Amino acid sequence: MPDTPHVDELRTLLAKHARPDMTTSIEDVLVSKTTKTGPPTPSMTGTILAFVAQGRKRIALGERVYDYQAGQYLVASIDMPITGNYVDISPAEPALGIGLVLKPERVAELLLQHDLPKTQGTPEGLAVSTASPELIDAVTRLARLLEHPEDAKALAPLIKQEILWRVMTSEQGGVIRQFGTQDSSLSHIAKAVSWIRENFAESFKVENVARLAGMSESAFYRNFQAVTAMSPIQFQKQIRLQEARLLLATTRDVTSVSHQVGYDSPSQFSREYRRQFGLPPSRDAVLSPQPAL
Repeated sequence: MPDTPHVDELRTLLAKHARPDMTTSIEDVLVSKTTKTGPPTPSMTGTILAFVAQGRKRIALGERVYDYQAGQYLVASIDMPITGNYVDISPAEPALGIGLVLKPERVAELLLQHDLPKTQGTPEGLAVSTASPELIDAVTRLARLLEHPEDAKALAPLIKQEILWRVMTSEQGGVIRQFGTQDSSLSHIAKAVSWIRENFAESFKVENVARLAGMSESAFYRNFQAVTAMSPIQFQKQIRLQEARLLLATTRDVTSVSHQVGYDSPSQFSREYRRQFGLPPSRDAVLSPQPAL
């Protein structure tokens, strides 16, 4: 990101208002500050526009790797399991970012008000682009409202709408427009993703989830991979393993955890867990803090 008065101001504001839980006084606006680099860790993307003001982040979704840095933003149109970390940062130069949680109804409002072209095909669930000067200006004005909470109630919704408009009319506009369109291919895949996340421990047939999404099995499989970079079964496995890691933070019973997340074979669970996280589940369980007796 080029050094301009706006960018300098944005970095100062984000450093000042970053909280451990990333929340801010403005609804659906998140601010992050990371001072240490570390190994890639698993998380869920949420549905978000994430702007980087300082630092660089690398994330992996399936076989795809996304690298974005200061001056760029990431669009996540579906809540998906990723692995990522910041690189080349330090306490003196931490990673600083601001995010806007995406809501389909907000995008739909703009689509109803303006005649924008429809997107052909199915976009990827994650996309990275360079922010335009106009977009950087709007993001900075939104962050500035953190200093003036009395103005935020009236002005934040207008600036959020402007940010959405800037992205909707950019090279990633198709992702955002499909996100707000009820009958788009992206919305159909989102239904399936939501079902898999809520029922990750259950076995399923792809044809049944395709029916739930309102698509033929072949179209569903093709579109699911286009959006998530994974097959439905691979996606389920990612969710299971992430949930298992959370459970292992509170128990040493690896076999019980493997069954809770849907594995019939503890040995298969251990192999896939090690492949995903680089350590056997027993090691993560031992490292987890245990309650005092």
